[in-house]
Amino acid sequence: MTAPAIRPATAADISAIAAIYGHAVRHGTASWELEAPDETEMLKRFDAICAGGYPYFVAERDGRVVGYAYAGAYRPRPAYRSTVENSIYIAPDAQGAGVGRALLDALMQDCARRGFRQMIAVIGDGTGASIGSRRLHERAGFRLIGVAEKVGFKHGRWLDQMLMQKDLGEGDRTPPSL
Repeated sequence: MTAPAIRPATAADISAIAAIYGHAVRHGTASWELEAPDETEMLKRFDAICAGGYPYFVAERDGRVVGYAYAGAYRPRPAYRSTVENSIYIAPDAQGAGVGRALLDALMQDCARRGFRQMIAVIGDGTGASIGSRRLHERAGFRLIGVAEKVGFKHGRWLDQMLMQKDLGEGDRTPPSL
């Protein structure tokens, strides 16, 4: 299978993004939302990420959006300004085909170029249904930094939350420029 084309997302992609995310909300444990947001809400979120100076990408295969990824603020306090949290969602029929890795690689490169120094992956149910996300991040060089046990409840069961981290660019070897 050919590698997906990765490009910056646009407002025109929101319908596909909302469909991918909606499926994840309704059927998975990667997102801990219980109700899928509509396209209007997804557009607001997209606009906020972009206005904040963070990257937002989509993956296309045969002209169809099959996944998306973005980085956003890890926490709102100023001392966290050089650290981002990533989010990656893949259409069910495109999972396991390299789309997630292509998106994550593009996201890490772009975040490093923008001067971000650390990337955090907050993985819901990283030992269960979201094991693919954990493996994706491990292969990309993320390390496990903690597990909060039984902090979410969805689909009739308690869920753990896993935190993974990766240095970007200079990491912690020099002071940040942001």
